[in-house]
Amino acid sequence: MSAAADRVVLEASWKAALLAEFDKPYMQKLREFLLAEREARKVVYPRGSEMFAALDLTPVERVRVVIIGQDPYHGPGQAHGLCFSVRSGVERPPSLVNIFREIDDDMSDDGVPGGRAGGRVPEGKSCLASWARQGVLLLNAVLTVVRGRANSHQGRGWESFTDRIVEVIDREREGVVFMLWGSYAQRKGAMVDARRHLVLRAPHPSPLSANRGFFGCRHFSSANRYLVQRGHAPIDWFDVE
Repeated sequence: MSAAADRVVLEASWKAALLAEFDKPYMQKLREFLLAEREARKVVYPRGSEMFAALDLTPVERVRVVIIGQDPYHGPGQAHGLCFSVRSGVERPPSLVNIFREIDDDMSDDGVPGGRAGGRVPEGKSCLASWARQGVLLLNAVLTVVRGRANSHQGRGWESFTDRIVEVIDREREGVVFMLWGSYAQRKGAMVDARRHLVLRAPHPSPLSANRGFFGCRHFSSANRYLVQRGHAPIDWFDVE
């Protein structure tokens, strides 16, 4: 193990699975790029301690669902390492508003595993950490961004790293639900073996595309039915912090 890899602070199962990545040239270049961004006094989100939050909250052996985002929110106080999530008390971004709308419509029947008659995601709640603790890996393809500049850290190496994460889940887990929203996530998940996992595809929940098939996709109830059929507990999609 190199000194650089040894210094990585990461949940143990993910560190074991990804250790070799930290010594590869692309990751060394990414590390140098991030240091240069900091030396240039650019504000990078999320903060360093939350960069791997999705992995830290959802160890390899607990992954049951994967949701793939693109890159972190770039507004102050928003990004905290989980795709689509913002801290409680922060205004819900439009895509998250639409995700919650679909959950309300999809899961408001107590005949659905994990559903509740008349159920609604609580008002004022916006943090998805409780999903992560239930086994939902909330993975952005790119893990950092400069304040106010969407996609500013794309093409710097994160995509290779998160490809390895998807590969680890595909290879080492069985019966995981992959929710792939939009063409970007669908390309990212193209490697997933649909014979061993449930792969759900829909348009992105952005206001630009949600009306083209995200609304009504029923991914949340579909995921829970699949998990229950395999002997697992359903996800409580209403559990938002």
